[in-house]
Amino acid sequence: MLNLTGSNTDVEATDALAREGDDSDQMSRGSLAMAWYGVASAFFFVYIGAAMAMAYGVLDALIGVALSIVVYGLINAVLARYALNNRTTVAAFSRTILGNAGSAIAMVIFALIAIYYAVFEGSLVAYALMTAFGGEMWFWSLVVVAATTPLIIGGVRRFLDKINGILLPIYFFGLIAAVIWAGVQYGFGGGAEAPLSVELPLAAGGPGWLATFSGYMGVWILMMYTMDYAALGKRRDTRFHQAFTFGIPFYLVAFGFSAVVGIVLAVTIPGVEASETGIVGGVVSMMGGFGLLVVIATQTRINTANYYLGAANLRAFGEKVFRISLPNLVWVLLSSAIIYLLMLLPVVQYILIALAWQGVLVTAWVAIALTHVLLARGGHQEHSAIGDQHYRAINANGLASWTIATLIGLGMLQLGGLDPALAGVGATWGPILTALAAAVSYAVLWRVRPTSRTGLIEVVGVADARG
Repeated sequence: MLNLTGSNTDVEATDALAREGDDSDQMSRGSLAMAWYGVASAFFFVYIGAAMAMAYGVLDALIGVALSIVVYGLINAVLARYALNNRTTVAAFSRTILGNAGSAIAMVIFALIAIYYAVFEGSLVAYALMTAFGGEMWFWSLVVVAATTPLIIGGVRRFLDKINGILLPIYFFGLIAAVIWAGVQYGFGGGAEAPLSVELPLAAGGPGWLATFSGYMGVWILMMYTMDYAALGKRRDTRFHQAFTFGIPFYLVAFGFSAVVGIVLAVTIPGVEASETGIVGGVVSMMGGFGLLVVIATQTRINTANYYLGAANLRAFGEKVFRISLPNLVWVLLSSAIIYLLMLLPVVQYILIALAWQGVLVTAWVAIALTHVLLARGGHQEHSAIGDQHYRAINANGLASWTIATLIGLGMLQLGGLDPALAGVGATWGPILTALAAAVSYAVLWRVRPTSRTGLIEVVGVADARG
């Protein structure tokens, strides 16, 4: 291909010099692990475990959670290794699989989803404050945004590990205390009745463990979170981060521990619905000020990640598409303003719908990214330091696969509208078929269209520089 945007030497030199760096400016293994483990404290993980147990039975829910823990751990070990080796964020890697224009789409989707989660989790803190002190949601929403924004001003490396280190014991022991408190006050089993297992035929979206696993695919956004966080780490710590930071131990805490806590609270506290606001309200009403502290601690931990990733990808999108260059502070404040305005809307009511739609887009992206890394077999990696000018506007392989998978996923979501009896099938098989379609179509195009295996403009010798 004729290269009109840069010489072979430009690409090779950028790649080689970046790889010779000593990583002294990257986060230490402890700081990165502490920052990442803040993501584990989302009350959504407490809620979804309880909701799955109520819908499909405790046994099926726990099997689905266990399967999710293993799959998440394995996939993120692969993506984390690539990101650590190349300092590759979602924005940078999307240039490889989608091209420059396609990466802009991935950036804005990532930014909007991170902002949405910030709105959702922040609304829970505002709800808890309103439950404890009364007043209006708009006021407490403003308090939450004003208190959270300063935590990421000045850079994620400076604050995330510190704030999460302080809040970690409050989160972990606070939830354990909530379980013990509920048992002592109400007696275990005094709340909602959760079946051990529910007979759910394949035609209705079953079995329950598979429906649970599919439900957890709705938060494959954590795979994208992983890449952006892993890009902050040192290459010499790759094995540690693969095994511990982004691996199975993290998901034992995020999914396993949280699910058990959610199930116990739902079946113990009388009158508590298996919803996030229901569980949050129940904890605050039961434990008073200490319960409020637990909610604030858990949600502040996760929201440092949401605010940071929302602002970072919003900035990347603005700079790439609109050529706007502004200080970090401006992007943080703009992101926070968007978060506050959205918090004034009834976002919590639409969490399941939003998860389903964003799950399709994200699941397709993750499947393509994973397939690309596996097919490349450790070679042809592209360091994030390579400039945008060395990438084509569109990588047809990635965009075609993403489009095919997304259409299949969205089509599955509409089955319930066509026939309510098919709603379960669409919910269970939609994410699974989306991932399979993305991976298979990308693998096929990888074989039949080898010139589009990367969005990087093909130049002589560049394979050696990226090997």
